[in-house]
Amino acid sequence: MSLPPGLLVWKTTQLPATYADLEALPPDKIGELIGGVLYASPRPSMLQSAATGDLLGELYHPFFKGRGGPGGWLFLFMSELHLGGDVLVPDVAGWRRERMPRIPDAQGMTVAPDWVCEVLSPSTAALDRDKKLTVYAREGIRHVWLVDPRPRTLEVLRLEGAHYLRLATWAGEATVRAEPFDALALELRVLWED
Repeated sequence: MSLPPGLLVWKTTQLPATYADLEALPPDKIGELIGGVLYASPRPSMLQSAATGDLLGELYHPFFKGRGGPGGWLFLFMSELHLGGDVLVPDVAGWRRERMPRIPDAQGMTVAPDWVCEVLSPSTAALDRDKKLTVYAREGIRHVWLVDPRPRTLEVLRLEGAHYLRLATWAGEATVRAEPFDALALELRVLWED
């Protein structure tokens, strides 16, 4: 199996890999368990971190705090999702407050989010688009955004049945209304600013 540069299928002493294997990773790796396989990727680049932080900043006040927007959401940044035996770490995940009124004091979230955003990198894009999307669909996560800071794109996906339907792909400095946050006119240029 050919993997992108930087992404590793981590060797473990047993298969399937366990949470103990994930915990044993070096601190410069982010580990995810999918289908019993441990994937280790590098920490986000500065470009990825900036795009993630800027996106969360745009959503935070109108959707988390309800200032200038409808509120009703909780967001977590790079938190573990423990879903059906898999452990995934999306860049940002969001839950409607009627499903999760407060953030629990736990190592990993077992309630599937309503929305996830993956900020793509050369080392994680294939994993994000394939194996992680498969788990997200299985768990009924209705909305997925794929942000790629290099070509400056936002892809918006919605779960239809067992698969995701691409609703739109925007690029550059477009101003968009993208579900489930279409109450906000999101200026994409904010995500790419240096």
